Amino acid sequence: MQIDGYDVVVNKQKVTAYRAPGSPQAAFAIESVIDEVAEKLGMDPMDFRLLNVTKEGDRLPSGVVFPRVGNIEVQEAVKRHPHYTAPLGGPNRGRGVAMGYWGNGGGNSTAALTVNTDGTVGVVTGSVDIGGTRPSISMQAAEVLGLAATDMVPSVGDTDSIGYTGMTGGSRTTFSTGIAAIKAAEVIREQMCARAATLWEVTPEDVKFEGGVFFNLKKPADRLTFKQVAAKVMSTGGPVSATSSSNPRQVGGAFAATIVDVEVDPETGKTTILRCTAVQDVGQAGHPSYVEGQLQGGVVQGLGWALNEEYFFSDEGTMMNPTFLDYRMPISLDLPYIDTVLVEVPNPAHPFGIRGVGEVSIVPPLAAVANAIRRATGVRMTELPMNPGAIMVALETEANGEKA
Repeated sequence: MQIDGYDVVVNKQKVTAYRAPGSPQAAFAIESVIDEVAEKLGMDPMDFRLLNVTKEGDRLPSGVVFPRVGNIEVQEAVKRHPHYTAPLGGPNRGRGVAMGYWGNGGGNSTAALTVNTDGTVGVVTGSVDIGGTRPSISMQAAEVLGLAATDMVPSVGDTDSIGYTGMTGGSRTTFSTGIAAIKAAEVIREQMCARAATLWEVTPEDVKFEGGVFFNLKKPADRLTFKQVAAKVMSTGGPVSATSSSNPRQVGGAFAATIVDVEVDPETGKTTILRCTAVQDVGQAGHPSYVEGQLQGGVVQGLGWALNEEYFFSDEGTMMNPTFLDYRMPISLDLPYIDTVLVEVPNPAHPFGIRGVGEVSIVPPLAAVANAIRRATGVRMTELPMNPGAIMVALETEANGEKA
């Protein structure tokens, strides 16, 4: 594979990162071509993808070797899903599918944990909460300490109160900051074992901790819960706290798929989303409902990019839709329920198998919609957004025998 990159400077509004920056546009082109090839070969589009699927041990174009990834599992889940073979039930309708990949991120994170005398644990991180990352990080520390999520008290500190933490992003926060919280919790666990040993007048090596309970190996009948030991920390040596940082070198990328059904009005070019299913390798889903929300949010944004969202400029270069009054984003009335399938292939780079889930969901919807429109109209759309005007131009061009 040869990759040519160009930095094109234009006199327009600036852009910045927004869920998997750059990947949706690349997938729109690549996944459209893959569908075209499958069509010419007379193959089912997912069968063609599975025939050429990337897996553990394969190399990215950059030369990096894939660790354990769930690409095969995601594609097989698409094939098994009832949506993939359900009848479309009407004219001018089409079904499209597309895959997407995002490499995810690691980076530096810091977490500080403090044991309170009521048995709760304060968790301070430098990661701003996006989509429930405070509880998702706290839950990882709670797992180490044998506590319930409700026993954790999470908060976000500023740069004066917590060690360096990199950018907050949808593919690194729960992953990397979670690792920092896990490492700090492991230190807390060792300190609490020492406090239990003090109460029993034994050595820390004589204390076993399991499921939130300390066991005296010298006297098996002696047991103390985490909360019981926490109540005695001030009389056994003072406050218990720990700070730890992470900078994982291996991150574990993620694959996702979108199945979408559309109906295109041949008189107006309006595309209606009839049904949509998001399938994604989420590693081990720490908080499944939050994970589901991330998938749904990314897909909705991808559908907006596919059909409506654009900067519209006059011939003089003036942006004509600079406010949200005129910038057409999808609303609930534009969309069906976004069904989700969480494929869990644990990430070997994380103690609990966590993968970043917040970015790759936006990658496949653009191409999936284009492939669905192709099946509904016979026209291949190659530019975004695929709004009613663009579709009408493509239909008229096709009707006149010209290349769309």
